[in-house]
Amino acid sequence: MKKIRVIVVDDSALVRSLLSEIINRQGDMECVGAASDPLVAREMIRELNPDVITLDIEMPRMDGIDFLGRLMRLRPMPVLMISTLTERGAEVTMKALELGAVDFIAKPRIGVADGLSELSHEIVDKVRIAAAAKIKRTLTPSASASALASKASPSTSLVGRVFTEKLIVMGASTGGTEAIKEILTKLPANSPGIVITQHMPPGFTTSFAARLNGLCQIAVQEAVHGERILPGHAYIAPGGKQFRIDRSGANYVAVVEDGEPVNRHRPSVEVLFRSAANVVGRNAFGIMLTGMGNDGAKAMREMKDAGSYNFVQDEASCIVFGMPKEAIAHGAADEILPLNAIAPALLAKLGASADRYRI
Repeated sequence: MKKIRVIVVDDSALVRSLLSEIINRQGDMECVGAASDPLVAREMIRELNPDVITLDIEMPRMDGIDFLGRLMRLRPMPVLMISTLTERGAEVTMKALELGAVDFIAKPRIGVADGLSELSHEIVDKVRIAAAAKIKRTLTPSASASALASKASPSTSLVGRVFTEKLIVMGASTGGTEAIKEILTKLPANSPGIVITQHMPPGFTTSFAARLNGLCQIAVQEAVHGERILPGHAYIAPGGKQFRIDRSGANYVAVVEDGEPVNRHRPSVEVLFRSAANVVGRNAFGIMLTGMGNDGAKAMREMKDAGSYNFVQDEASCIVFGMPKEAIAHGAADEILPLNAIAPALLAKLGASADRYRI
């Protein structure tokens, strides 16, 4: 069996040693090199041709983000970021995902040895996911800016209707931060309320929501317990919490709570989608995006059985096709579409709904 070849890039000799040991304990992977900074890593990549790189952010001689940007433009490959649980670390990690990193590990600030040992299962799982991910060359800065400008002004209008009864329910995991951005930036300000579960640990969803809020016509925020779900707003499940929706009179409200992991996840797409099946029924539009595993697949079928209309991202446009594949296998999809076609298809369905119910 061909092993997954990994290069570890971190300025800490301790972290390099610990990560190398964790990787080498696995029968299906090996650490073929460990670099103290990106310039050393660059030469190792040329010589050793790894399948995956783990990359620190703050390093001497070249920042990890600068190196990632150059790497993804010139030699795209799977990169797993290492980020500390700080505010700046969260913001920079969001930038890394935007540049093309597959995923990240939240590195502990203190007790590094014990912390990485506790994270060993997550580390090797994410290395395996990264090795199987489909990586694409990133846009040049000018092309990226141009694309973002075109997304910032959605051309489709929803004929002035305020959708208080409709709700868009979205789930994603690996690769999902950019997929969610692709959809939300194409939605107009009078979209129905949107609720989102993206697999993410505590400390990172605040930065994720803030980043999206600066790019979208709709308002984007972390979900707050008891808050009303409003049209023109998107609510993201806080990392480390379970997020579902409920009713209070005629209103949808957010329920954010400490719950057990479901399908090993907290937040879990299953929890959110099941609540949509129970509470929203035929007024829901479900969207399943890129991600590893099967979280949300059964509940998305429950949504469909309750009358929702569901969009599932297709394999070609997914970073990882696990969650969409499982949703399709459960018969939960009404349409299977490339990522860039989901928002237009959703708007078309909403437009038809507006025409049907206009008074």
